Amino acid sequence: MILKLGTRGSALARAQSTALAAALTSVARAKGIDIDVELHIVSTHGDRTTGSLVGNDNAGVFVTAVREALLAGECDLVVHSLKDIPVGPYEGITLAAIPVREDSRDALCANGARLADLREGARIGTGSPRRAAQLIMLRPDLEVVPIRGNVDTRLAMVGDSVDGVVLAVAGLKRLGRHDDVSEIFAYDAMVPAPGQGALAVEIRSDADADLMRAVTLLNDPESRAATVAEREALRVLEAGCSAPMGAHAVVENGYLRLTVRVTNAAGTLHLSETTRGPVADAARLGMISAHSLLGRGAGRLMGRP
Repeated sequence: MILKLGTRGSALARAQSTALAAALTSVARAKGIDIDVELHIVSTHGDRTTGSLVGNDNAGVFVTAVREALLAGECDLVVHSLKDIPVGPYEGITLAAIPVREDSRDALCANGARLADLREGARIGTGSPRRAAQLIMLRPDLEVVPIRGNVDTRLAMVGDSVDGVVLAVAGLKRLGRHDDVSEIFAYDAMVPAPGQGALAVEIRSDADADLMRAVTLLNDPESRAATVAEREALRVLEAGCSAPMGAHAVVENGYLRLTVRVTNAAGTLHLSETTRGPVADAARLGMISAHSLLGRGAGRLMGRP
């Protein structure tokens, strides 16, 4: 069986798709399913635009074109960075697998300098309001600069237009750029984006049973439960990509612990909520955490009345 795997054309998307294709081929053949996977590159609006992508209107900007290619039959399955996928359902498409999650933390890349070592008023680049707000929480003197571009482009800015940039550890590792990391932020210092470090494999809802069976072999139950909790908190908070909201869940001995943080854009105020319960209650734990934060004023921190 030859499968076409739809993906964006960026270096990171190609790297993670190539690794996923190899993993799918391996696990399927171990179960007696003989498959070969070919990449099908899809150009997206998010790749072509040079403007800012911050804002709810741009949620899923990297995802829609890839999904439409899947529905049009141009490919058999698609892979995304889970944090890029809007939380609502998409008609005709099933989230078939979330493989084992990569490191979900954020990292500072600053030519070897740690955050505490940077000069007063250092310029740090990021395109994420969540990272920007939490950086200011850690170092109020910083000048946080909005930037865009792929990982290589952002890293090339260090020492030129900025003193450092903050990127996801997962992306750096997948691109073989882990040596550029100066410091990895602890989860209590910088709570990552919901779903960060995880990949999502989608297929058509009416997909062939053999394809469904092959793809679901990649699913990791613990990674799925953790990201379900994080994304449910995101859904209830209606945070979108423009709100400084982070969530991190971990599974230990059948229980899930979820931490959700909402910060104001200025990085001067924040609310955090930690909830623990059975893995089977992942979605409920995300909902409970979000409602608790809303009751404590999280909506106002995110700029809502």
